[in-house]
Amino acid sequence: MYLSIVMPVYNEEQNVHLVYEATVKAVSPLKKEWELLMIDDGSQDNSLDEMKKIAQKDPEHVRLIVLRRNFGQTAAIAAGIDNSHGEIVVLCDADMQNDPADIPMLLDKLNGGYDVVSGWRYDRQDKFLTRVLPSHIANWLISKVTGVHLHDYGCTLKAYRREVLSGFHLYGEMHRFIPVYADSVGAKIAEVRVHHHARKFGKAKYGLERTFKVILDLFTVKFLTSYANKPIYLFGGLGTSLIGIGAAVLLYLFIRRVWFQVSVTATPWFLISVTSVIMGFQSVLMGFIAELLVRTYHESQNKPTYTIRTVINGQDSKPLRKE
Repeated sequence: MYLSIVMPVYNEEQNVHLVYEATVKAVSPLKKEWELLMIDDGSQDNSLDEMKKIAQKDPEHVRLIVLRRNFGQTAAIAAGIDNSHGEIVVLCDADMQNDPADIPMLLDKLNGGYDVVSGWRYDRQDKFLTRVLPSHIANWLISKVTGVHLHDYGCTLKAYRREVLSGFHLYGEMHRFIPVYADSVGAKIAEVRVHHHARKFGKAKYGLERTFKVILDLFTVKFLTSYANKPIYLFGGLGTSLIGIGAAVLLYLFIRRVWFQVSVTATPWFLISVTSVIMGFQSVLMGFIAELLVRTYHESQNKPTYTIRTVINGQDSKPLRKE
């Protein structure tokens, strides 16, 4: 299987036939083996019935995965990825705002030596205050925190080589952070401008509250990508900083007591500094415990702390793929 298109669906009964036809029109000329995985995420309208008709009409290409309830977009995407077979996985929304006609462009860019190609909704057709502006802020913040600079993390339309999707699980709203996970294992990432259309049928499933969830998930992603293998750098760095600050304040209080006869305990800074030193030692000890847990995790599951792109024997080179 060359291409798997993963498409989460939630209450899109008027769009599923349109997006299926647009997908077939886009990928059929490629003359490659492909599959479309439509994941029903607990739809409450007639989306499931419409997708059953599509699956019966085109059993060669369409696979329907029905979740027991509404688990959210990230869980639906994870279910699609886990049940797909393609060497390349493309994620696409079912609301017809993403344009399946852009899929060949993503594949062309991917074949240029990249592992991830991310869509950028350059001319986004959504409400500015409630959708576009919060998205710009979130994209800027994610790029600054993670160091992976993309204009549009929220665009579902992305293409991945399968090997960069292994080794992690998706929770919360973390599907948008897949490029960050891929970058942590050395993936080469590109971004291309894609079309974006105004929604014609149905209604948007997310509002401003999603921005706050994304920010909370960002803290988790930053920890997992930067400190998961060396947590002592985070806890130890924080602990030594607290110890240093507390020690400096105690030294100041000591000097003031010796030279100026000012009581040490007469100021709240004494209690603050002692607390800071104690918290610092606790943070360092937490770092040691976290280091033991990381080593137990890797050694018990025989997980390496590295990833290999290619092995060259002097005659040929080829990527290593996990069987």
